[in-house]
Amino acid sequence: ISYNAAISACEKGMQWKKALKLLNSMEGRGVKPNVISYSAAISACEKGKQGVLALKLLNSMEGRGVKPNDRSYNAAISACGKGGQWEKAL
Repeated sequence: ISYNAAISACEKGMQWKKALKLLNSMEGRGVKPNVISYSAAISACEKGKQGVLALKLLNSMEGRGVKPNDRSYNAAISACGKGGQWEKAL
């Protein structure tokens, strides 16, 4: 839960790089990211206009058995739009 809170705080503070570092460090510490972790990191990418990274995270979570939710998909689509990469959202 504290990782999710930290990633969400990074999202709100528009610190997408830090959010991704936290997400990536979770498994190394024996904590499996869940849909909340990924969605917060994707939202951080959205705030940072990082559409390609948001889509990579979306694909990564599916590959790791974490089912995306509406927030995950919406944030990834929005990240593509804000990053000027709307074609990738299609």
